[in-house]
Amino acid sequence: DGVVVSEKMESNKLDMEVTESEAETKRKGAEQESIRESDSNILDVSSDSPREKHISIQRQLADLEKLADLNEAEKKPCPLCPEEKFKACYNHKLHRHLQNLHWKISVEFEGYRMCICHLPCRLIKPNVVGDQMFSKMGAHYHCIICSATITRRTDMIGHINRHVNKGETESRFITAPAPKSSHEVLKESDADVQVHPNYSTPQKTDSYFNPKMKLNRQLIFCALAVLCEERKPIECLDAFGATGIMGLQWAKHLRSSVKVTINDCNENSVMMIRENCHLNKMKVIPKTKEDDTGEAIEDGEENIGTIEVTKMDANVIMHLRSFDFIHLDPFGTSVNYLDAAFRNVRNLGIVSLTSTDISSLYAKAQHVALRHYGCNIVRTEYYKELAARIVIAAVARAAARCNKGIEVLLAVALEHFVLVVVRVLRGPSPADDSAKKIKYLIHCQWCEERVFQGESNMVEENPYEQLPCDCHGSMPGKTAVVLGPLWSGALFNTGFLRRMLLETVQYGLEETQPLLKTLICEAECTTSKQFSIHVSADENKQVAVCLVVYFKLSGFIALLCGPGKRKSNEAIRNATKRPKFENSSEHPAFYYNIHRHSIKGMNMPKLNKFLSYLSEAGYRVSRTHFDPMGVRTNAPLAQFKTILVKYSTPTYTGGQAEGTVHLTEDLQVGDHFQAAVDDKAGDGEILEDDRSGVPATITKDCSAACAAD
Repeated sequence: DGVVVSEKMESNKLDMEVTESEAETKRKGAEQESIRESDSNILDVSSDSPREKHISIQRQLADLEKLADLNEAEKKPCPLCPEEKFKACYNHKLHRHLQNLHWKISVEFEGYRMCICHLPCRLIKPNVVGDQMFSKMGAHYHCIICSATITRRTDMIGHINRHVNKGETESRFITAPAPKSSHEVLKESDADVQVHPNYSTPQKTDSYFNPKMKLNRQLIFCALAVLCEERKPIECLDAFGATGIMGLQWAKHLRSSVKVTINDCNENSVMMIRENCHLNKMKVIPKTKEDDTGEAIEDGEENIGTIEVTKMDANVIMHLRSFDFIHLDPFGTSVNYLDAAFRNVRNLGIVSLTSTDISSLYAKAQHVALRHYGCNIVRTEYYKELAARIVIAAVARAAARCNKGIEVLLAVALEHFVLVVVRVLRGPSPADDSAKKIKYLIHCQWCEERVFQGESNMVEENPYEQLPCDCHGSMPGKTAVVLGPLWSGALFNTGFLRRMLLETVQYGLEETQPLLKTLICEAECTTSKQFSIHVSADENKQVAVCLVVYFKLSGFIALLCGPGKRKSNEAIRNATKRPKFENSSEHPAFYYNIHRHSIKGMNMPKLNKFLSYLSEAGYRVSRTHFDPMGVRTNAPLAQFKTILVKYSTPTYTGGQAEGTVHLTEDLQVGDHFQAAVDDKAGDGEILEDDRSGVPATITKDCSAACAAD
């Protein structure tokens, strides 16, 4: 019995060793197979469990043919089509079917081909025919990353590109941790930011970064730096952070003078902002104690500043908290956030907004401007300034709804954006004053003369009498349109612009200085100003100290008058006094383009010489940043054209002196003939005007000039 038991135990041990060896071989085979599959598959970001790629995703056409076993001389069905769509056939026909139908219209990504699939993976809406219901199968593609089924090829390409922009392209079958996706690092004004691929296309990335908006960011930084000279510390908000570049520049240069809050409602953008804060050695302030994990700077690194990063809707955070400086830069219009911005902004604070919906503001989509801003506009020669006044009018209405008025500090309209910076003045009186500056504009479509309507609420019998031109009396039909409502006040604050120019010198922002010089000249409507940008550090400190003392003194006077006492007129004037260096008279509204009012066949003078001619005639004149060939002046359009034609020279040689003399003397007969000259000169002829009694010599000379040209 003992011998038999020992033999049975030895046989059981042998069986256990055999089973363990077989299990080990199977385990090794499974690991090798998983490793082979890891080299040919992509990450599925929607789930953490491994999966097999769909049979429609192959590297080569030969791999797709292996699924059909084309080597055997038998009829084989298509592996990607149901039997009712494609019946079994021989090798040559099946090969042609796979190549022309599935492989040729596939979507390629990182060496793989996502072929079109006709299998019942995606059901289409069933069709009811009589009493029977048929569920039609639709052709579709299988995403190699997230296993989504998409019908159209173009949609599939866009779907893959969105995964690439988000960095979701790592292999998910590799057991080792996947490497982080590489981000491009850009540097601007000593601030480093990581960006995704296609960072300059807002539709294709969450963290949008536009290098062309560098000038915009520098102007906003200068405005914030000027506000920091008035009071410290300042709580400022970047409501749409994206990459966080603007808030990083604020915290890096202004240091302890500002408390920066960067907000964004997108989770990916918030993660990118936090990474950029650590990249610039900034400490991220957690909202709660629970969020304190992983936000501290690594040991051995110096902490430059602190930034608070929040994830919520912009309207929500502006309703919950109060700020001294708020910047709005959404994708498109910003009218949806104006009410929340003026809700809790502090007194004498600054609100800046960047509008990038230039298609509607520049009168290319007039129905959109009517929908967003409630404004009727047409395309004019001064369309950029018109866009700035549209935005300011919307800002003034939003501030008035919160019993606040505005003081426009800066309005810039360039190719890509419209930037408006305003100071907030609390109280119903400033709100009423701001609301009174919103008016309608009468625009002549013949000569492009324009004038704001009067403040009277009475209906006028003949609104054309407000226009300086006589186009309505000399031209048939209706010649003018009403545009607006628009902001009719000043667009610039000269004192604030001068202080911004000092800040550009202090922080070395040389790219912004030429624009600020142009804005100062435009605000004063002069061309003779000379600016010295080489300011010593001592002088700059003296100016800053004087400004701070001036503001503190005005605030102290305001505190002397208690809330329960009625303030006298003198106390009110002293309490609201702020340092202003601008002229008492505002700059003229709008500008003229000399090319739009020149006569064909005549060489007009150089722009700088023409400005001196207008100045010698006794008019205020300056160039404008809205248009490189624009002239801002208080001269009427008739005098503007008279001086322009007076100093223009004909392009032909014969009869040069005679033609110039006749044209100069007889131009004062009527403005409507000049409009006819402008319109007919493009056709090569100038017609005679019987109503004004213009001599035929002008017509002959001008027509001869056009013919010679």
